[in-house]
Amino acid sequence: MPNRKLLPGLLVIVALSLAGTFAYLRYKSSDPLATRNEMLARMPASANAVVFLDLAALRASPFLAQLFAWAPRPAPDEDYAQFVQATGFNYERDLDRVALAVSRASNGSIFLVIADGRFDRTKIEAYARRSGKSEARNGATIFSIAPSGTSQALFFTFLREDRMAWTNDPSAAALFWQPDPFAAEWRERYVRLAGTPLFAVIRQDSGAASALAQQAPGGFRSPQLAALLAQLQWISIGAKPDGNLLRVVAEGECESEATMRQLNDILSGILVLAQGGLKGADTRKKLDPQLREGYLELLQSAEVQKVDRGSSKSVRVVFDVTPKLLQAARGAGPPVGTATPAGQPPTH
Repeated sequence: MPNRKLLPGLLVIVALSLAGTFAYLRYKSSDPLATRNEMLARMPASANAVVFLDLAALRASPFLAQLFAWAPRPAPDEDYAQFVQATGFNYERDLDRVALAVSRASNGSIFLVIADGRFDRTKIEAYARRSGKSEARNGATIFSIAPSGTSQALFFTFLREDRMAWTNDPSAAALFWQPDPFAAEWRERYVRLAGTPLFAVIRQDSGAASALAQQAPGGFRSPQLAALLAQLQWISIGAKPDGNLLRVVAEGECESEATMRQLNDILSGILVLAQGGLKGADTRKKLDPQLREGYLELLQSAEVQKVDRGSSKSVRVVFDVTPKLLQAARGAGPPVGTATPAGQPPTH
């Protein structure tokens, strides 16, 4: 039996240890980076794309207020309006962070959403029971709701009081996804994007590259560019407010130095051509002056960079989205250079 004289000292040590452990755990759970990593660790390694949005961080930026003022506000969906009324949850106010993984399947796409926020769990679960079904699975309660006008159900569960998981996977297996020890490739790219409140990471294939190439303005579409994009293995896009600007960084990766060199040259050339086109007399006549100035600001801020990480080579494009561009684009029509579909006359 311990000496009675030692007991007070031992009790102090135990108390201090417990207090330290509690403080550490509390700090860790409130650390934005630790929270972000917890959410991203639940994204399936088999995903084709992962998107992360930290609304809590963005709310502190003046750019977010400008973006909300610029973005069109469609009438609320009836299902969502009923959900807000029944639960008191409003994503603009109560949603803090979202991580989304999308995986292609034979019958469409499977998604998994992990959302952190201020949820009234009692009200949300009561609403789900009235509007759908619930069942116990793997020690958790899984709710299913079919939005009106659709036959596909959505499934969700609470991972904790301030975290929910959603999926359209009928097996609901995605809700119980655990961190994958083989997801090193994804983790490497998440680390590069640390501190970025909005980003997307895409594990590339030729189909996605072709779709991306088709989004280019008609005057700048290039079979050579599409072929180079098809060789990329990863595409990362991150956005971070900087005062009243939004700094955007897009990066494509592959193992071929030759591919990256060609892609760097083509993208650099496109920037030069675009600036020259906007300064031309014909564009000055056709394009709204404020919108033209906004495009010029974006292009003048743009920079194409080559990055060599040894095993992978990258081309990075950096540019700024300015308030002038947002204000001008709000009331503008199609951007200059938009192609007319083959076989159709231009509209006036």
